[in-house]
Amino acid sequence: MEGLQGSETTTPGRKFQSAVTGSARKVKDNAADWHNLILKWDRMNDEGSTMANKIVNLGFNKSSQKEMQVMMADQDTSASSNSENAFENSRELEEECDKLLSVVDKMTRIVSKMEKLVSSEKGIIDLETFQYGTGGRQTPLFQTWPTSQFADVSSKLYEAYKQELTLKQAILQELAHTTNPDLSMVYLSCWLYQPYTDDRAKLLLEGLLLETGHRPI
Repeated sequence: MEGLQGSETTTPGRKFQSAVTGSARKVKDNAADWHNLILKWDRMNDEGSTMANKIVNLGFNKSSQKEMQVMMADQDTSASSNSENAFENSRELEEECDKLLSVVDKMTRIVSKMEKLVSSEKGIIDLETFQYGTGGRQTPLFQTWPTSQFADVSSKLYEAYKQELTLKQAILQELAHTTNPDLSMVYLSCWLYQPYTDDRAKLLLEGLLLETGHRPI
């Protein structure tokens, strides 16, 4: 998917952006930002999945080398060679863990920006309550959604990615220290398939883009 124009990117996007003003302009920008932040998240998820697989493989190699060192402790030459291999493996493992940490840090910043979008949507509701009273705006900003629905969708998307981030952080802490192959496969699967950002989150985003005119109906 291509990026959409909003505060998160300068990619050309909306042909009739200049015709949208006020709260509608802000909501439309926020929808584009949601799209672009999720694109960034997905790229980070793919990168992290590759690194996580390397970490698991290196971890298995490290465990095998330790067993080999015990078996060959009485053979000086083999033990020395095996120690060198173990050192190189540990160095690669540490590098990949650092790379995965960097990915999770970037994901953390993405979720922080998502939280700001939620605050922005709630600010728009507060403004409309001030302008129109507790009943809010009587006519929709775009097609059919009341203004409160944009805030509701943003909150649900934020909570989904916030939970997913918590899972990523837990996987990061455990992955390199896990010697159980089955558990490692569970961690890798959870990282790749992202149980908290399922089809419901995708439908929420698509609905948001349709309502704000980023997707043709």
